[in-house]
Amino acid sequence: MATIMAICTSPGKGTQKKDVGKARFIADWGVDGDAHAGKWHRQVSLLSLEKIEAFRARGAEVAYGAFGENLVVSGIDFAKLPIGTRFYAGDVVLELTQIGKECHHGCEIFQKMGDCIMPREGVFSKVLQGGDLSVGDEIRYELPFRASVITLSDSGAAGTRADRSGPIIQEILKENGYPVVHTALLPDDPDQLSALLAQLADEHTADLILTTGGTGFSPRDRTPEATRAVIERETPGIPEAMRAFSLQITPRAMLTRAAAGIRKESLIINLPGSPKAVRECLEYILPSLSHGLAILKGLDGNCARA
Repeated sequence: MATIMAICTSPGKGTQKKDVGKARFIADWGVDGDAHAGKWHRQVSLLSLEKIEAFRARGAEVAYGAFGENLVVSGIDFAKLPIGTRFYAGDVVLELTQIGKECHHGCEIFQKMGDCIMPREGVFSKVLQGGDLSVGDEIRYELPFRASVITLSDSGAAGTRADRSGPIIQEILKENGYPVVHTALLPDDPDQLSALLAQLADEHTADLILTTGGTGFSPRDRTPEATRAVIERETPGIPEAMRAFSLQITPRAMLTRAAAGIRKESLIINLPGSPKAVRECLEYILPSLSHGLAILKGLDGNCARA
């Protein structure tokens, strides 16, 4: 769980923010008493503690708030999150509205160091729900993308074998901010799988649909065929990347037939059936998926990256 390390405000624009330890956050306004609060899209600024520490390691002496950030948080790499991500801390709910900002080369930090991290690492948000926060409070986030996890296994569906891969996928998704809104355990029946994939996409139930199992050489392994039957656009780079990564671990990775593609605004990806392989592959591809989903959902155009 991530932690708030500093809460910073400034009484006037152009003055450095300072850590005040605690503050009240006002819905659709910002931090009470901060000069940058107001009815606009950049009510609260956030910056990762790890990025500040890395900047300090280069010889910079910067206090919390020096970059203009309201919240310093450990454990979250904000610049990697898509627009629409929501942050929850106590009663406060924030929604990410902008990533980065234009760098004003006349700032004191840039003049001293020739660099400033806020333009590329800082993010901005609106206050959806207000409340009081203090240093040390925990903060979590959820991506604006809902996930579905489908396990394909004859024995699992018959109740003679426990599903181990599906729970691993759910665990990894939740750890990375994806709410899992749907799960299913199906036999290796391509028609049944195709019908479910189409339903999830057409009814906008899930933005990311992950399957596990049925990608091998067994006569009953028909997951890729069921997936290709319903997708409208194939995304071959995703399974290619998984195979290339897995080949560094085992030459048997060449035997997987996984597919991936897009239907409506949903991304469907076949993962391996092995618990070990499913963890390795999902953890490898997941950091890049939020960018693709943001483009697919029309969110990336709102992203003001420096």
